[in-house]
Amino acid sequence: MQAMDEADLQCPHCGEPISLLLDLSGGTQSYIEDCQVCCQPIHVSVWVDEGNDEYQVDLRREQD
Repeated sequence: MQAMDEADLQCPHCGEPISLLLDLSGGTQSYIEDCQVCCQPIHVSVWVDEGNDEYQVDLRREQD
């Protein structure tokens, strides 16, 4: 699995497409990142399945 990957996603606030650079070397993680378009905080959750070299990303508004 690559240590870094770029994911093209959609902001849960404004609905605009955004691009996030994910650090997959840290394994499963959660953090807050601001939308590049509307500047609202996004709760980013990344689940890494190292056995299958796959990951999933979930974006939510911080208050959800």
